[in-house]
Amino acid sequence: MGEQQMMITKFIQEGCKVELLPLERSKTLGADAPQRSYYTKLYEIVTEDTMEILMPMEQGKLILLPVDQEFDAIFYGQNSLYQCTVRISDRYKSNNVYILLLELLSNLRKYQRREYFRFSCVLEMGSRNLEKEELEALDAIPNATPALENGKTMIHSVIVDISGGGLRFISGEKYEPESFVHCRYTLLNNGEKKQYDVVGRVLAVKEMENRKGTFEHRVQYYNMDSKTREEIIKYIFEEERKSRRK
Repeated sequence: MGEQQMMITKFIQEGCKVELLPLERSKTLGADAPQRSYYTKLYEIVTEDTMEILMPMEQGKLILLPVDQEFDAIFYGQNSLYQCTVRISDRYKSNNVYILLLELLSNLRKYQRREYFRFSCVLEMGSRNLEKEELEALDAIPNATPALENGKTMIHSVIVDISGGGLRFISGEKYEPESFVHCRYTLLNNGEKKQYDVVGRVLAVKEMENRKGTFEHRVQYYNMDSKTREEIIKYIFEEERKSRRK
């Protein structure tokens, strides 16, 4: 095993989650813009500059990413994210597993944007549109942490992935893009359950193909304070670590 290969295994391990972002888009879009990501797992570190990943799948179907396409690859290490530029150099089937062979085009480096580490989950959540007075307060005090009214009726929703930057949830209620939504959910914080009431700006919404009348929403947190964000990130890394142990 080469020196670079040995160095890589200090930070990422076979079986870790991998996110691929097409390079031509990741360099031109801002952090708030929708961007297509492909999620998979690291299968094997082959040499100091090549590794195998599982071919991504969606709804049980393989995604045939083209050979020679370049990506930003983000590897979900035990406590941090790591990033490098890669090129798909081959794709094949080995031991009944569909593989993409990646060529590393840059050195592995620590990826600082931990808030975008998305964790797949199933979490109960309450949601509602903000009232007129709450929206006016958002406009009146820019960059302030939103003040929310308690006691309002919440609609049952389900979070399907969460990060320190936002979340994706499913609901029978359709919230319009660019609207503001009060999201209420409970996470384990230092071994105890803690309720979080946050405001999210709806970035995108679509009706689910297999469940008519049910809508998937992608939400970005709005003016979240740093303490709350760090608590959410800590929860995500702890849960990811638990799932990896299992």
